[in-house]
Amino acid sequence: MALTQPLTLGEREASGKAARSRARRKSHATWEPGPDRPDPVETLERQDATRIPELVPIRHGRMLVSPFTFYRGGAAIMAADLAATPRSGLNVQLCGDAHLSNFGAFMAPDRQLIFDVNDFDETHPGPFEWDVKRLAASFAVAGRALGLKGNQCRSAVAAAAAGYREEIRRLAGLRDLDVWYSRVDIAALERYLDELSDSARRRKQWKKRVAKAEHKDSLRALTKLTVRQGDALRIVSDPPLIVPIEEFWDQEDGDRAGREIESELRRLVDEYRRTLDRSVFELARRYDYVHAAHKVVGVGSVGTRCWIVLLLGRDADDPLFLQVKEAQRSVLEPFARSSRFKNQGRRVVEGQRLMQAASDLFLGWFSAEGIDGEQRDFYVRQLWDGKGSVEIEAMDREGLRLYAGLCGGTLARGHARSGDRIAIASYLGRGDAFDRAICEFAETYADQNERDHEAFSAAVQSGRLEAKSDI
Repeated sequence: MALTQPLTLGEREASGKAARSRARRKSHATWEPGPDRPDPVETLERQDATRIPELVPIRHGRMLVSPFTFYRGGAAIMAADLAATPRSGLNVQLCGDAHLSNFGAFMAPDRQLIFDVNDFDETHPGPFEWDVKRLAASFAVAGRALGLKGNQCRSAVAAAAAGYREEIRRLAGLRDLDVWYSRVDIAALERYLDELSDSARRRKQWKKRVAKAEHKDSLRALTKLTVRQGDALRIVSDPPLIVPIEEFWDQEDGDRAGREIESELRRLVDEYRRTLDRSVFELARRYDYVHAAHKVVGVGSVGTRCWIVLLLGRDADDPLFLQVKEAQRSVLEPFARSSRFKNQGRRVVEGQRLMQAASDLFLGWFSAEGIDGEQRDFYVRQLWDGKGSVEIEAMDREGLRLYAGLCGGTLARGHARSGDRIAIASYLGRGDAFDRAICEFAETYADQNERDHEAFSAAVQSGRLEAKSDI
């Protein structure tokens, strides 16, 4: 079979310019809900039907807090809206939910703290601009939540779009290997802050966040999330947010049910281990299952089956905490091609490995039958491994603008690993035509998000939806 001849640099640049005929850069400014736009409340209700019923009111309660928290939980709503916008045809591996809270710090396998996209539940191939629009609109929504003026919100959105465009252009000029190795570590972040901000207070806040992230690991989780019962370590009970596994079965079944459940969990841990790289498998098999609990996480994820699992290595001071999250179909899949992975957990893991500069060693997946007899897919990662994020609520206008530029550039690096960065850079061009279009889109979509939040609030007030605060 003949091999396909790779395109030359000139041909790749030409394909980027040709994409402007499919979707002019200024066409990305347009957002107007069509008459057949899906009802946002119905979209959320369809998602609720696949989730744990008693946790759905908590999800609603978290989304009800503000238009920003609603936006965080509304990836499925925006996916349908993005599908109705012009498409460049320049496809990449998308994060699928690239809002500003889904970026943060974590430990790379070489134990260096780096900054990258850190949530991939909705990852799926699609046009690069879908991620850019989701990210940009999140800064418009967050800026309003912070009480910033319109021009201040626009400044942050423009920084996100420019950060993406400028970084993709820089990467277009690099060798493929250099692109693959490119990442943002803490030293680079500090230089970024020094160059763009003269605020000593902001640098002090950042160093404090870094120190906190560096100490957030399995040992910290052991202290915060476990208690000793006799000679045994057990995950704490704090229902409905943390519910140990044994609280899910009838006390009448007692020890027999416990032994059966523990045996099944050990089998699933073994199944998960087999998805790891051989060298990591050798490390993972040294850790033995101890205990598990269901743990509510995030905003959009609330109601999905999310577990934490405690394993121990050489002794009680050698813990490994894993997070096991249910993986459903990406919200983007109905509007793009079908996933090439049958297991949705694997879809998440493969997408994460493709987009991130460095990924958790313990990323893996498996399928399991639930108590209700339904087969579900899951992915696995470390619970805490140097994970840290910015406090959006504490940001001022300058902090939001700086963070927007950082996130925009970081997203560009994720896209450059799977898409044609040269074609995308050519499509975007040197000027700010795309940036201005994205600013218009973000402002208009932030208005739409507020209307959707109002409709959601009305559904709660009418009793159509139940909401419960867990604060």
